[in-house]
Amino acid sequence: MPLDLDIALDRSSPVPLYHQVASAFERAIREGALPPETKLENEIALAQRYSLSRPTMRQAMDQLVRDGLVVRRRGVGTQVVGPPVRRNLKLSSLYNDLQEEGAEPKTTVLSLENVTADEGICKKLGLSAGTTVQHLLRLRRVDGRPLALMENWIPPEVAELTEEVLEHDGLYNVLRKSGVDFRMAYQTVGAAAADADQAEQLAVEKGSPLVLMERTALDSRGSAVECGRHLYRADRYSFDITLVN
Repeated sequence: MPLDLDIALDRSSPVPLYHQVASAFERAIREGALPPETKLENEIALAQRYSLSRPTMRQAMDQLVRDGLVVRRRGVGTQVVGPPVRRNLKLSSLYNDLQEEGAEPKTTVLSLENVTADEGICKKLGLSAGTTVQHLLRLRRVDGRPLALMENWIPPEVAELTEEVLEHDGLYNVLRKSGVDFRMAYQTVGAAAADADQAEQLAVEKGSPLVLMERTALDSRGSAVECGRHLYRADRYSFDITLVN
């Protein structure tokens, strides 16, 4: 660890020591004192630094791992990944959600081309077999680090897309500016394992867990105007769902 994180432990407090340590590390991570990719000392060294038992320090690190603030990597050790992006399930784009949280998303367009839609895409978009659609693949970064690999299919009559526009704005913003009136979407959230190409783009190991989101968006006429398949780093991203009765 490149800096000496000062932690004031209250050993007379009813709050468990491991929780005090984890809370101190969490504050340091969220405030930027421990930036992403900071490598932490091993648990034995940390336990000695704060005069704690190794099991207590392990509990603290386990809590940080569960909260998505640090990750244990074989051959690397324990490393800060930063506060994870949490997103409510609603009809909005990742770009807008990140901006609302004060982040500065950056987009790289990996490909943008017209292709013949396969049977599955045609079904989702309500198109005839063999219809040509716009296919785009983008990499979204936050704080300079990869977060999401986003693949989308758009009927050509919906909007005319360019790499320049897509690298400076979110897809839904671009479509709205083209006159699309979003009203609803069908969305599923699942899991996937990163293949070699995805792992390289997202800077994770091959086989790493990814959050998978698939969505088909409809306009006010009930016509499908976009479908997408997005992959997010599981160590940096989660969905929030509120259930009411």
